[in-house]
Amino acid sequence: MGQGQIESSTNTPQLRFPADFRWGVSTSAYQIEGAVTEDGRGTSTWDTFCGEPGRIIDGSSGARAADHYHRYREDVALMRDLGVTDYRFSIAWPRIVPTGSGAVNPAGLEFYDRLVDELNGAGINPVVTLFHWDLPQPLEDAGGWLNRDTAYRFADYAAIVGERLADRVGMWITLNEPMVLTNFAYALGAHAPGRTLGVGALPVAHHQLLGHGLAVQALRSAGARQIGIANNQAPVWPASDSAEDRGAAGFYETLVNWLYSDPLLLGRYPDGLEAAMPGPVEDDLKIISTPLDWYGLNYYNPVRVGAPNAQVRHVDSFEMPSDLPFDLPEIEGYPRTDFDWPVIPDGLAEMLRLLRERYGDALPPIHITENGCSYADGPDATGRVSDQRRIEFLDGHLRALRQAMDEGADVRGYFTWSLLDNFEWAAGYAQRFGLVHIDYDSMARTPKDSYFWYRDLIRSQAVGGA
Repeated sequence: MGQGQIESSTNTPQLRFPADFRWGVSTSAYQIEGAVTEDGRGTSTWDTFCGEPGRIIDGSSGARAADHYHRYREDVALMRDLGVTDYRFSIAWPRIVPTGSGAVNPAGLEFYDRLVDELNGAGINPVVTLFHWDLPQPLEDAGGWLNRDTAYRFADYAAIVGERLADRVGMWITLNEPMVLTNFAYALGAHAPGRTLGVGALPVAHHQLLGHGLAVQALRSAGARQIGIANNQAPVWPASDSAEDRGAAGFYETLVNWLYSDPLLLGRYPDGLEAAMPGPVEDDLKIISTPLDWYGLNYYNPVRVGAPNAQVRHVDSFEMPSDLPFDLPEIEGYPRTDFDWPVIPDGLAEMLRLLRERYGDALPPIHITENGCSYADGPDATGRVSDQRRIEFLDGHLRALRQAMDEGADVRGYFTWSLLDNFEWAAGYAQRFGLVHIDYDSMARTPKDSYFWYRDLIRSQAVGGA
């Protein structure tokens, strides 16, 4: 059997989506670009973090990654053959403004000029994420996202990029997963810059959201259209019906879900959290709640939460602090990815229902801006990468998405994570999320079976959506 003729164990009826539904893939700059010291790029917090012993599980970094900076034309050709309508990628802030503020690096803008033009030439809509966690190190040295000034420097950077690319970019994302940056980077120390501030990290959430609102305004002033944000949100399941477990789960849900969407969509913080934010909160909320054109949801799996106990827990190979006001017991009874994440497609439909119930008419149209899985399948003796588990994962989640849409969820597009195997943050190169396998020695790209499955699914929609 040749590549492109993939047998799937999913014998259920063909998926059908609306004819104008958007099909995409996602990546981020630090995870795929490499070339971290070329053409005037400045140092990012991730460059610094990766240089600190013990931070990355395999001691690696994104210094070369998938070498997309030099191979972007090859990668765009892969996307063209895949048939995606949209490509979500991030711009490296240190490539554009190497010190985070002040002088602009022309070579950085020129790279993204070339990438955007290559995408448009291939008939692929560029979806630009302005910030996917790679903060210029000089801004971190000045306080990072704990410093209110970073929000304004982010808006300046957004204006620079918007003025250069707004005429050729169809969709914009200000921030990727501000929850992850707040909690993993500043509260727990698992991501760059590696601070361990606990609840002292809450100002990071507020300043990111303020930066988002300011960036939306800057982008619109530059002529940009279709502006959204990408929030990582998931259903939170209490470990039991006890009052203690339900209380812990409610607190966790507020902290990781509603803290990042209530200010955007309702113009207020969840009860009890506004007082923890640096001011002037009421004035800032007016900026934060600047209307969005669409809302991005990143979904991977639900989370089970219970009352705290003394048992040591690990999340993505990171040991959680013992003094947290909740516990994160494993969700059992489901298949698991090679990252040890439970595979629960129905959680996507559940999260979409939760968003509709909480926000009603205030919820803009949604795009699933990330959904994917890590499996370590590599090429066999014939060069084929048979990743049937990824096919089943995508098939199951797209069926759950179709169900949610049938129930009334206004979802306009789906982006799988990721196009390429890449540098997976603190997990280094130990995890592979791509539709395309990367040989990190030769940089050879090998489309996996899931690539051809996704290609065929997209082609089937062109015959006539539902």
